[in-house]
Amino acid sequence: MTQAIHPLLLCGGSGTRLWPLSRKSYPKQFTRLTGEESLFQMSARRLAGEGFAPPIVVTATDFRFVVTEQLAAIETVAKATLIEPEGRNTAPAVLAGALVLAEQSPGALMLVAPSDHVIPEPERFREAVRAAVPAAEKGQLVTFGIRPDRAETGYGWLALSERPDADFRPVPQALKAFVEKPDADTARAMLEGGEHLWNAGIFLFSTDAIIAAFERYQPAMLEGVRKALAQAEIDLGFTRLAPEPWSGLQDISIDYAVMEKAPNLTVVPYAGGWSDLGGWDAVWRDSGPDDAGVVRSGPATAIDCRDTLLRAEDGQQPLVGIGLVDVIAVAMPDAVLVAHKDRAQDVRKAVAALKEQGVPQAETLPRDYRPWGWYESLAVGSRFQVKRIHVHPGGSLSLQSHHHRSEHWIVVEGTAKVTVDDEVRLLTENQSVYIPLGAVHRMENPGKMPMVLIEVQTGSYLGEDDIIRYEDVYARGQGARG
Repeated sequence: MTQAIHPLLLCGGSGTRLWPLSRKSYPKQFTRLTGEESLFQMSARRLAGEGFAPPIVVTATDFRFVVTEQLAAIETVAKATLIEPEGRNTAPAVLAGALVLAEQSPGALMLVAPSDHVIPEPERFREAVRAAVPAAEKGQLVTFGIRPDRAETGYGWLALSERPDADFRPVPQALKAFVEKPDADTARAMLEGGEHLWNAGIFLFSTDAIIAAFERYQPAMLEGVRKALAQAEIDLGFTRLAPEPWSGLQDISIDYAVMEKAPNLTVVPYAGGWSDLGGWDAVWRDSGPDDAGVVRSGPATAIDCRDTLLRAEDGQQPLVGIGLVDVIAVAMPDAVLVAHKDRAQDVRKAVAALKEQGVPQAETLPRDYRPWGWYESLAVGSRFQVKRIHVHPGGSLSLQSHHHRSEHWIVVEGTAKVTVDDEVRLLTENQSVYIPLGAVHRMENPGKMPMVLIEVQTGSYLGEDDIIRYEDVYARGQGARG
């Protein structure tokens, strides 16, 4: 490889088709769906090592600390993290990454990759990327085509200029055309014909080539993204793109915006395993069903079931399936999904229906992740709420007060450094402290182990937006998240 490849990891999507595990507040790329690491972490690992530079990450403001924490857990630091004011699809995100990289490393090669895909043979994929480098260095916009194993109607396809060789080696060739998501008959014909591949949405090109393509086909977007970067704010090492120019950008994918119009297109066939985990049927398929076609996760029990996914996310909540065939059952502490496997793509309809009804589970998990750790509600009443709060080593909540509630903290694990007005003291396991209404307070974890406490709130209003922040090491401002 003659020059380093700079990964651009896209991780701002909501993943509604994997509800209730994936929700707007914590989408699928940050969850552990198929292993001990999240899809985002596996993506970062896959695009690391010899020949790869640290990644540039594009994400949403709510996930900026999740990104940092998950990268740190795999001993990786992003080259830059760009915060989108709102999701505008992949074209503006890719362009923003290209402009930032071009400023730092003119003419560099950029590998665009969604962060929610599963590619079980990382070295084999890296070989395909290395095979694409010469074409990208010559100014080609390179896409990677996946060898199809079924007549899939949920993916876009790529039409080749010639059949791949018998060994399906990653040999670059001219791309004939992009094909929209087909109907079943067209998908079968393309599968049987052998001259079409799945479109993985992964691209390699130089910053010069992709910026030139935007200049030719999307000049208004290029101008808007440049303004969003010029007016961006640096916040604790994150680059917050300016909201006003960003909000005026067209909501469009990189495929529609540029790739389908450009003449300098190359495709590299890839024969290894790949999945975008675009639904629970894909999770079932890629999780290795047993001889009966059953996949179980967590405390799940299958009795006389066939071709079924049983997934229980709470260790204290057993899930039992009896006589199920072609069924998906996913149990969370606050929501349960039961669907026929053939209707997996309709899960988004359930999310839309719940949103219309104002059900909070449509978009939020019971566990809420923050830069210092996480909390979850254990019990809620008309004038009280009980939470479990987990604070990472070195983590610190903001110095704050509340208008409408008082709080009682009981430490159950670790040591807490507690500030209440002018008093600062250490609390260890089984010790507690009362926070009167209006008191200025903070909790910190000064130790090297996680600190866990139980918080009992009482008052007339218990919403997360009843927070006045006076100091915050994470610069979140006012409000529930800031």
